[in-house]
Amino acid sequence: MIIRKIEKSDYTPIISVVDEWWGGRHMADMLPKLFFRHFKDTSFIAEVDGDLGAFLIGFISQSHSNEAYIHFIGVNPEYRTMGLGRKLYLTFFEKVVTKGCNIVQCVTSPVNTGSIGFHTRMGFNIEKGDCQINGVSVHSNYDGPGEDRVLFFRQL
Repeated sequence: MIIRKIEKSDYTPIISVVDEWWGGRHMADMLPKLFFRHFKDTSFIAEVDGDLGAFLIGFISQSHSNEAYIHFIGVNPEYRTMGLGRKLYLTFFEKVVTKGCNIVQCVTSPVNTGSIGFHTRMGFNIEKGDCQINGVSVHSNYDGPGEDRVLFFRQL
């Protein structure tokens, strides 16, 4: 496995598989090309034998210089359970610490129980929301009407 910084040229290969990797859910709109141009220093690719194994898009907050945000991660279904997501998160943590960050945040949907489990195993805490869904604290209407989200934070 090789971990490297993301490049503009990674956009097309990633955007062409992201919906498939997410079980047919339309996720491509969440990955505009600007992430591949403007956040290359804090976004990473995991390659397995030359294949795209996983990717992570993250950045440092413009408003809170000690905070970083993981916007999106995708893992090729063929390579799940190999620890690629974990390795990308650890790489991101190492990078943002060198840039003065001591908090990482991310968001997921309350229906994405796999993501909730992954983040809690990675040491993230769930930020207290205004309601609970299946025992998980949720921020209702976070991304608009009916778009509830689970907010995570982790101290580095």
